[in-house]
Amino acid sequence: MNQIARPLSPHLGIYRWRVNMWQSVLHRLTGLFLCLGALLLTWGLIAAATDPYAWEAFAGFCASGLGVALLIAWTWALLFHLCNGIQHLFRDAGMGYDAAQRDHSRTPSYFATGWIVIAVSVVLTALVWIGLFARASGGAA
Repeated sequence: MNQIARPLSPHLGIYRWRVNMWQSVLHRLTGLFLCLGALLLTWGLIAAATDPYAWEAFAGFCASGLGVALLIAWTWALLFHLCNGIQHLFRDAGMGYDAAQRDHSRTPSYFATGWIVIAVSVVLTALVWIGLFARASGGAA
């Protein structure tokens, strides 16, 4: 069989991964993870509505190492999705795309704000869980 050498279409090999590409991928993945977290939330609501034994099973899972890890990951997914959505609102309004920034800057402002979104989501997640652990251990109310 005679094969014709066809050129490959441009793909990831010619593009450098930048923060906005990571944001796009993370936004989709966190959206999927939020759907999975909704199943955990549904389990908790059904357990609360049925009987104390169902609630104890749910609470026991959430208190386990895997449960806490999933809840922390779900919290980060929620906060990243929120922060990224807020940034999208500003981008959709055209902020950071004016000619002066677009044409005279080697790194556009939306690259910097991309890292800020990721950092803010991590910091907010840490603050939420520090507050939860402090409250659970009898600390601040």
